[in-house]
Amino acid sequence: MSEIVEGRSPGRARLIVGAVLASFAGVYVLAAPARTEGAVRVAAAIALVAVVFAVPVVRVASRDGRWRWGIPVQAAAAYAGVLAFGTSPGILGFAAGSLLLAGAWPVAAAVVGSAAVLGGADVTITCLLTGLVVYGLVRLADRADDTAAARLPVTLAAVARERLRIAAELNRGLGDGLREISEGSRRALERPEAIADVLDVARRSLNEARAAAADFRSMSLAPEASAARALLESAGVRAEVRTSHGEPLGPAGALLAMALREAVTDVVRVGTARTCVIETSEADGFVRLRVVNDGVRTAELGEEGLEDAARRVRAAGGAFATGLGEDGRFAVEASVKAGERPVSLPDRAAYRLSVGLLAAVLAGFAVKGLLQVPWGPEWPVAAALLVLIGAVQLFWTSTGRPRAWAPYLAVLSFAPVPLLGKAWLGVAGFLVGTLLVGLPRRVAVPLVAAVMAAVGAGAWALRLGPAAVTNYVISTLVTGLVVYGLVRLARLVRDLRAAGEELARAATVQERLRAARDLHDLLGHSLAAILLKCELARRLADVDPKRARAELEEVVAMAERAGKDLETATGGEAGLSLDGEARSARSVLTAAGVEVEMDLAHGEVPDGTSAVLGTVLREAVTNVLRHSAATRCVIATAQEEGVVRLVVENDGLDPAAPRTAPGSGIGNLTTRLASAGGTLSARADGKGGFRVEAVVGQSRPGEGAG
Repeated sequence: MSEIVEGRSPGRARLIVGAVLASFAGVYVLAAPARTEGAVRVAAAIALVAVVFAVPVVRVASRDGRWRWGIPVQAAAAYAGVLAFGTSPGILGFAAGSLLLAGAWPVAAAVVGSAAVLGGADVTITCLLTGLVVYGLVRLADRADDTAAARLPVTLAAVARERLRIAAELNRGLGDGLREISEGSRRALERPEAIADVLDVARRSLNEARAAAADFRSMSLAPEASAARALLESAGVRAEVRTSHGEPLGPAGALLAMALREAVTDVVRVGTARTCVIETSEADGFVRLRVVNDGVRTAELGEEGLEDAARRVRAAGGAFATGLGEDGRFAVEASVKAGERPVSLPDRAAYRLSVGLLAAVLAGFAVKGLLQVPWGPEWPVAAALLVLIGAVQLFWTSTGRPRAWAPYLAVLSFAPVPLLGKAWLGVAGFLVGTLLVGLPRRVAVPLVAAVMAAVGAGAWALRLGPAAVTNYVISTLVTGLVVYGLVRLARLVRDLRAAGEELARAATVQERLRAARDLHDLLGHSLAAILLKCELARRLADVDPKRARAELEEVVAMAERAGKDLETATGGEAGLSLDGEARSARSVLTAAGVEVEMDLAHGEVPDGTSAVLGTVLREAVTNVLRHSAATRCVIATAQEEGVVRLVVENDGLDPAAPRTAPGSGIGNLTTRLASAGGTLSARADGKGGFRVEAVVGQSRPGEGAG
C-alpha cells in the first residue's frame, strides 16, 4: 500500500500495459521470419509491427486526443503487414482495440470482420480477443490515473464537508450562546440583575465547548496517547506507545481515552514504575487498549482507582480487566466495540471490467481450443475441462486468493495433454497468470520459466516443429501476462481508491482534532474569561457600579472576540496575536486577584509565530486560573536571532499535591508548536511554581526545554 499512497501506481499501471502489449507484439515479431523470406522483407514486417504496437503505447503514455491521428497509420501498417508480408491477420486486433478506445465501435467490428475474411475462424477469435484486451488494459490504466488524481480533491471535499458539519454543530449551540451573552451583557449595563442570566448562559456555553472538544477528540486516541506519554516521562517513567487500530473511533475513542487517562494516572500515583507500555489493536470489530507497567502493585488492589473506567466500559458492552501477569507486570486491559465507520466501498467498476474481459478471453480461448479437437469422445472431455478451468480462474479472480488454486490449475494444465495433444498446450498460460498474480516475484519468475519449459517439452514430445514449439512457449507467456495485467490493474485501481478513502478519512479526523484544539485553546479560554468577568461584575454591582459596568462592557467585547474564535474553530482564519493575548491575560489575571509581572521584549514577529504563541499564552493563563492558587504570574517574551521565546510562570502549585493526568491543552499546544517548528516545556519546579516555556524558530536541539 505504501507505493500506492506515494502515487507510483499510475506509472506501474502503464508499465503493466506496456509489458502486455509488448508481449503481443513480440509474437508477431518472432513469427516474421517464418512468414516471409529475405532479410529486407523480414525487417519491413517487423517495422510494420512496431508501428502497429506504437499507437496504443502512445495512447497509454498520453491521454490527449492527438493519438487518434495515428489510428489510420496503424490500420494501414497492420493491413500492409498482412497483405504484403504474410503477417497473421490477428494483428488487426491492435487496430480494432484502438478504434474501440476512440469510440468507433462499428469500424472496429468491420476490422474484425475483415480478419475473418483474411484468416478464418481461429484468426478472427485472436483478432477479437486482442482488440478487447488492448481496450480493457488501456481503460484500466486510465482508471488508475483518474483514481490517483482524484485523491486530493476527494480529501479536500471531505475536509470541507467536515467543516460545514462542525460549523452547523457549533453554531446551533455555542453561536447562539455567544449572542445571548453579548445581548444579555448589554441589558445588564442598564439592569444589573440581568447579570445572573448572563452567568448561566456563560456556564452552559463553556460546558458545551468542553463537551464538543471532547467529542471531537474522541475520534482519535492520538491526543490522549501524547498526553499520557508526556505525563509518564515527566514522572520519570519510560513510555512506549504502539498503536495498530483504525480511526476514527467515535464513542469507542472517548471510552478508551478515559480508560487510558485513568490507567496512566494510576501508574504515576503508585509511583514505583520505571517503564510503561501502551498498546492498541483491533480485531473482530473491537478496539483493545492495554497499559502494562513494571511498578510494584499487589493483585488485591485490582481495579482500585480505576472503578469509574471499568464501570463505563462495561456499561457500553465492553470488557475491562486488571491484574498481574506472569512476568510480574501490572496490566490494565479494556476493549470496546469499534462501531460503524462510514467509508465508501472501493470502486467495483474496475473489477467488473477486468472480470468481464477475462471471461471473454477464457471463452475465446475455449473456442479456439475446441476448434483444434476432432469431434469424438475427446471433445466433450475437452469442453468440460475448459469450463472447469474457466470457473476456477474466475473464482480466484473474484475471491482474490489465487495461490491456493495454483496446484489445481497445474494438474488441469498438463494432465490432459496425452489425451488431447497440442490443443491443450495453451492452457498453461492461465497457470502462468495465476503464478504471477498470486506469488512473490522471486518465486513466480522461476516457476513461470519452468511452466514455459514444460510447454516447450510437451510440444517437442508431440513432434511439433521448432516454429510451433516457439509459438506455444511464447503464447503461454502472453496469455499469462494478459491474465496478470487484467487482474493486477483492477487491484491497483481498487487499492488506489481505498487509499484515497483512507486519506480522506484521516483528513476528517485531523479536521476534528483541529476543531477540538481551537475549541479548547481559543473558545474555552474566552468563555472562561467571560465567566470570570461576569462573576466579578455581579459582585461589584452593589459596591462599585461604575467598575461593574466597565467589566460588563469588556464582556461584550470579549463575546465578540469569542465569536471570531468560533469562526476559527469552524475553519476560519485565526485572528490571535501575542500582543493582544498579553493584554487580555493581564486583564483577566488581575480581575482574578493575581499579581502580574510582564516583560515583553519580542519585538516584531511573523503573524504565524504571533498567533501560535498567543495560543500558548491563552492556555497557560487558563491553567493558572483553573488549576492553581496562584498569587503571582510572570509573563516574559524575548527574541534573539529569529528565535522567539515565551515564558509563563506562576506560584500556585502545591508541591505536596499528587500528580494528575494533564488535560488536552498541553498535547494540543505541543502539536501546534511542532507544526510551527517550535518546542514546548511545561513542568513544576518542585517549589510550588509551574513554568511553561515555548520556543519558535531555528532553535538548537533541546533549546527551550527549560
